[in-house]
Amino acid sequence: MRSHLLEGIVRHRRARPFTYAFEHKVFYFALDLGELDAVARLRLVSRNGRNFFTFRDDDHFDPPSTDLNASVAAHLRSAGLEPEGWHITLITNLRVVGYAFNPASFYLCRDRSGTLQVVVVEVHNTHGERHQYTLRPDHEGEHFVASMDKAFYVSPFIAAAGRYAVSVRDEASRLRITINEQEDGTLLLHTSLDLARHRLTDRAAARMLVRYPMGPHRTIGMIHWHALQLWRRGLRIYRHRAAAR
Repeated sequence: MRSHLLEGIVRHRRARPFTYAFEHKVFYFALDLGELDAVARLRLVSRNGRNFFTFRDDDHFDPPSTDLNASVAAHLRSAGLEPEGWHITLITNLRVVGYAFNPASFYLCRDRSGTLQVVVVEVHNTHGERHQYTLRPDHEGEHFVASMDKAFYVSPFIAAAGRYAVSVRDEASRLRITINEQEDGTLLLHTSLDLARHRLTDRAAARMLVRYPMGPHRTIGMIHWHALQLWRRGLRIYRHRAAAR
């Protein structure tokens, strides 16, 4: 299968008004959307069912998808693209014993030649909302680089206005994704994923389940833990209704 696992480090570093940084070990599923049913034949993985790991189509897109491969293709066509023959890989966390939270999932959209043409970043916030940013490269180069204006409320400690710069280094053995968030033209938040590729097998899935038990539950817990630390240091809070746009 083209589908595989990714394991590595996520890093966050806030630059203003004070420095606050952390890093955590993480793993992701990298799912070829044409192989979802084949992936679900693994012992520990199901599609729209119950298992230790569960992929659910309706965990993505808004309104919730019933067939994610078709939903992404329709989304790309609505953006003026023709994805016939493309391979689309979703970088995401699956549900673990029924629960999932994905701060961001990434759809890497490669054309027939294997060139990364589009990256769709699907952002989720803790209010149960979702938003897709559809990125095309700003210029031709060795790596995918794109930028977009912020259009979705994520953190109570960051204003609605801002701009993201996204870099994707899609290599044979590793995947590196960097997102820099700017406010008033200066860096506010640096986020990066540095992930090594592993084959997706029953044994590998079991190993990840042991290494990262209750992974999504830990993710939401750490989000609130770091939010508490920022609040204790006196950061301004931007309310959800006021900041969303």
